[in-house]
Amino acid sequence: MAKDMTLLWGSGSPPCWRVMIALEEKNLQGYNQKLLSFEKGEHKSQEVMAMNPRGQLPAFKHGDKVLNESYAACMYLECQFKSQGNKLIPDCPEGQALMYQRMFEAFTLTEKMANVIYYNWKVPEGERHDSAVKRNREALKTEAQLWEGYLQKIYASSKEQCCFLAGKCFTMADVAVFPSIAYLFRFGLSEERYPKLAAYYNCLKDRPSIKSSWPPTWLETPGQDLLKDL
Repeated sequence: MAKDMTLLWGSGSPPCWRVMIALEEKNLQGYNQKLLSFEKGEHKSQEVMAMNPRGQLPAFKHGDKVLNESYAACMYLECQFKSQGNKLIPDCPEGQALMYQRMFEAFTLTEKMANVIYYNWKVPEGERHDSAVKRNREALKTEAQLWEGYLQKIYASSKEQCCFLAGKCFTMADVAVFPSIAYLFRFGLSEERYPKLAAYYNCLKDRPSIKSSWPPTWLETPGQDLLKDL
């Protein structure tokens, strides 16, 4: 089945990483894949545009079915291969509700993170303002504190060293959120200021599906300290 799948991806991209984690969790190794360079503009290549006219990664295809939104691809994989690999959607209504809530909250986390990390890339030099930088950093700080609070409650009510976002098991919420949390620490988020986020990150980073799909550029280059004072 995996041989009918093709993934075009970029290293370090949380959306790409989500899909790769989902594929690993569902035991769908052996799919066709191609690593492309954002720096070289390969995400705007004809090969990508043929699958994703937005010129964005990931670009994912299963047979003749194309899913270029990472959440859509992840949900599709879980729905199509329910009995294979690890179950990523809880059966109970309470677990499902929490999973979906945290999963879709990740959109806000990712947006606020990008507003800080990619500010100079997204905003032309003549339109940049120190007030906007400060406002974006404060918004990201508030968001990070919110997730720290979520995890504080989870760890306070659990005796387990490794906790998950939506219950006792690894779910689609973790597939969606972990890459963004990892991105924060890649850019220097303080483990001392955010100890529960750090505990979550350090526990899950060695999970087989995450470790095997770890961004290769992160293994080759050091992280940055942009968020060290957040």
